[in-house]
Amino acid sequence: MSIPAEPSGERGTRYALLTVFLVGLRRRDPGAVMNAVAAAVGTYLPDFVERAYDVELQPWQRAYVNTALLNHAVGMLGPYDDVWWWDHLTHAHSSSILGGVIYAASRRRGRDPGPRVVAAVVCLGLVWEFSEYAVHTAANRLGLEPVLVTYGPKDTALDIVFDLVGALLVLAFGDRILDAFEDVE
Repeated sequence: MSIPAEPSGERGTRYALLTVFLVGLRRRDPGAVMNAVAAAVGTYLPDFVERAYDVELQPWQRAYVNTALLNHAVGMLGPYDDVWWWDHLTHAHSSSILGGVIYAASRRRGRDPGPRVVAAVVCLGLVWEFSEYAVHTAANRLGLEPVLVTYGPKDTALDIVFDLVGALLVLAFGDRILDAFEDVE
């Protein structure tokens, strides 16, 4: 039994995430370390989806997922604080992946994906924002460095707006880019 070759883009993403992990360790930044570990695990999601649903993702779809993971992890090293649009980009990018999964699942079941995509993205976006707040609050009370950071109500509202941007992009382009999932049984 042979092990399938790992696409070079995924290998490159994993090396980049290892770099984020090592820089995070050197800086003693638990947020960067935890995000790098979670993102590295996430790079195996496309393989899981292909096996679980008997689909073949296109290389650009795999790269799209891996880029979102890398953007989040790299963001913890400074871009979230230093680049005003970084958080907006990562929210729109990640929510478009979630929206794409909901879109494809809805189409496979012959249902209108529109309300489902918007509802899932907003609901999970709110869950994420609440989790950030809870983790940040708990870490502060315990005197620990938080692995997730909140920047206040305005930032939370903007995060949800950019989550919606990602959902709307999926609704606008979903039929053209997610056709691999529609005919799968």
